[in-house]
Amino acid sequence: MTQADTDTLIRRLIGGDAAGVLDRARTSDEPILLVAAALADPAKRDLLARAARLAATTRDRQLVAIATAHLDGDGDRVDALARDHLADHPGDILVAWIAGRAATPLHDPQEKT
Repeated sequence: MTQADTDTLIRRLIGGDAAGVLDRARTSDEPILLVAAALADPAKRDLLARAARLAATTRDRQLVAIATAHLDGDGDRVDALARDHLADHPGDILVAWIAGRAATPLHDPQEKT
């Protein structure tokens, strides 16, 4: 898969179409796609763990940390990590999207699970 194909899938996810990302994540070794799929379906945290194992660059490791904080409902940590990440990688639309969503928790912290 080319970088352009990956970018298209990420943009489609941001636009509300997660099917392509979820489908591609089954066989992908790209940390960004695995992170995106874990965000699209939080029940698939194993994809985030796989992304962490495959993350070879600082950028990928930061992405995994930001997504993990988001899925954990830690908006303050997402904000801090995303600001640092975006200072170095201002074009990272996935991190910008995560940071924007961090203001809206995935679950109510007071809710019993």
